Amino acid sequence: MNQSTLSVIAKRWRRGWELHIDGYGVTQSRTLDQESVVREVRDYVTLETGVPCTADMNLAIDLGGYEAQVKAAQEATELAALATQRAATQAREVAVELRSMGLSVTDSAAVMGVSRGRISQLVR
Repeated sequence: MNQSTLSVIAKRWRRGWELHIDGYGVTQSRTLDQESVVREVRDYVTLETGVPCTADMNLAIDLGGYEAQVKAAQEATELAALATQRAATQAREVAVELRSMGLSVTDSAAVMGVSRGRISQLVR
């Protein structure tokens, strides 16, 4: 099997997922675990063609119109992670600046609304 990439669409059904393989047919998998999907698809194509399949896969998941909500949640999670990183950097910078201004660890903690231990972590 020399095809470089197989297009596969996964559609939910009551016992798992139907894997619609473009140009070959449909097989099934209980889960969307990457390893399971790859194995099921390659096994199916190998049985259909009689040639061992080693092709990569492009997997699309059909959620019956719910894909946009999933994508929005993923994007919100990514944005939150970036905001958390920026907040951590800013907190470190502020803690270092407060300490360099001569504020004690206790006073720096009170100003920033964190524990003394957190100030010590931030200025390391």
